[in-house]
Amino acid sequence: MSASPVVIVLAAGRGTRMRSATPKVLHEVCGTPLVGWVLATAAGIGAERIVVVDQPSRQLDGHLPEGVATVVQDPAVHGEGTGGAVTAALEHVAEDRPVVVLTGDAPLVDAGTVSGLLETHEREGNAATLLSAELEDPGQLGRIVRDADGAVTKVVETKAAGDATPAELEIREVNAGVYCFAGEALRSALPRVGDANAQGERYLPDTLGILRGDGRRVGAHVAADPDVVLGVNDRLELDRVRAIAQRRIHDAHLRAGVTIVNPASTVIERDVTIAPDARIEPGCVLRGRTTIGERAVVGPHTTTVDATIGEDVSVVHSHVVEAVAEAGATIGPFAYLRPGTVLRPKAKAGTFVEIKNSDIGPGSKVPHLSYIGDADVGPGTNLGAATITANYDGHRKHRTTVGAGVRTSVDTTLVAPVSVGDGAYTGAGSVITKDVPAGALGIARERQRNLAGYAEQVEARRAAEG
Repeated sequence: MSASPVVIVLAAGRGTRMRSATPKVLHEVCGTPLVGWVLATAAGIGAERIVVVDQPSRQLDGHLPEGVATVVQDPAVHGEGTGGAVTAALEHVAEDRPVVVLTGDAPLVDAGTVSGLLETHEREGNAATLLSAELEDPGQLGRIVRDADGAVTKVVETKAAGDATPAELEIREVNAGVYCFAGEALRSALPRVGDANAQGERYLPDTLGILRGDGRRVGAHVAADPDVVLGVNDRLELDRVRAIAQRRIHDAHLRAGVTIVNPASTVIERDVTIAPDARIEPGCVLRGRTTIGERAVVGPHTTTVDATIGEDVSVVHSHVVEAVAEAGATIGPFAYLRPGTVLRPKAKAGTFVEIKNSDIGPGSKVPHLSYIGDADVGPGTNLGAATITANYDGHRKHRTTVGAGVRTSVDTTLVAPVSVGDGAYTGAGSVITKDVPAGALGIARERQRNLAGYAEQVEARRAAEG
C-alpha cells in the first residue's frame, strides 16, 4: 500500500433500540466496547490517523484512547445520516491518502479484512471500493450490482417492495457498509450528496453514483467471512455478535495450544493472554488483561480479572482480581485474592481464604479460613486456620510483618501494626498486639476457668423464670 490510510469511524448514532442509558458503541463485546474493536482494527491496518465522529452531546468523551481524534456531527451544518457524519470528518481527509470508513457498531470487521479491501482498492485503481460479503440468505441487505468487467454499477436497496427487480433479488453479494475512497475522490463527491429522500438524510453510498457519473471506477472486495456484515442495533444483535466474537477468541487460543475443556461454558475476554499447555476448566470467566502461564490449570468455576497467573499455578473455584500468583502457587478452592496480592513461587492460598494487598513469601501457606490484609509474609511460613490480620484501626490501615518459617496456631489475630520474627510461634486463640521476637512463642489469652455446676444453675434459673 503506497500510503497509510485515514480511518473515519462513524459513532454518532443514538442507538435507541438498545434501550439503554449507555451509548450503543460503548456496550461491550468480550470485555471491549464495540467501538474499541473497531479502533483496534483501524490501528491494525496502520492508520495514519483515526477520526471518530461523535454526537453533539459528546457521548464518547473520556472513552477513547489517546491519539484518536474526535469530531462532532452537527446536523444543522453537516446534515443527518452517514454522509453528514463523514462530512464532519472531511477536514482530516488528505487528497493523497486512502480513506477507510468503518462503523462503530460493527466489531467483526477485522484488520485482515480491511487490509484486503485496501489492496483491492489500490490494485484496481478505484475511486471507491466497497466491502461486500456473499450470503446464503441476503434478506433485506443492499445488493451489489456489477458490470461485465466486475466494477460496481450500483447498490440496490431491497427493504421495500419494488426497490429491486427479481433478478437483483437473486444476487447474493451484499454491501457490508465499509468503504475505501481515494481521498481526492471523497472530497470531490461528498459535497454533492443531497438529502432529497424520505428520511431527509445524506447517505454516504450516494457518492458511488456520483463517482460513476464522473467516469470513475467503483469496485468491491468480497470478505472471506460473511459475518462482517453483522452490526449491532439492539440487545439481540449484541448477543449474536458476542457469541461469534467469543468463538473466534476460543478458536485462537485452541490453535495456539491452550486446552479449553468446555468452550460453551467458558468466557474469555478479548485482552486475555494464555500460554500454550495451559488448561482452562469448565465454568471459568477470564476477564480484562488476565495473563495465564504455561501448564497452569485454571478452574473449574474460577473468575480472574486483570490477574497474573504464572506457570504451573493451580486455581480452583476461586476469584482472583488484580493479583499475582507466581510459578507453582496454588489457590483455592473458594479463595478470594484481592488487588495487590502476590503469591510468591509455590505459595498457597487455600480454602475460604481472603488475601488483600499482601505479599506471601515463597513456599508459605495460608491453608484455610483466614483473612490476610496489608501483610508481608516471609518464606516457608504457615498461617494456621482462622489467622486474621486486624489491619484497620477505624481511621487508617496498618501493615503486619511475618517473618520466615513462622507457625501461627489456629485462631490467631495479629493486630497491626505488629511483627512476628523469623521462626516464631503463636498460641492458639491468641490476640497478638505486641511484636513477637524471632524464635519466641507468643501467647495472648486469658487463663481458662471452669465453673463447676454451671449447667445446673442455668436450668434452675430457667425453671424459676417460668
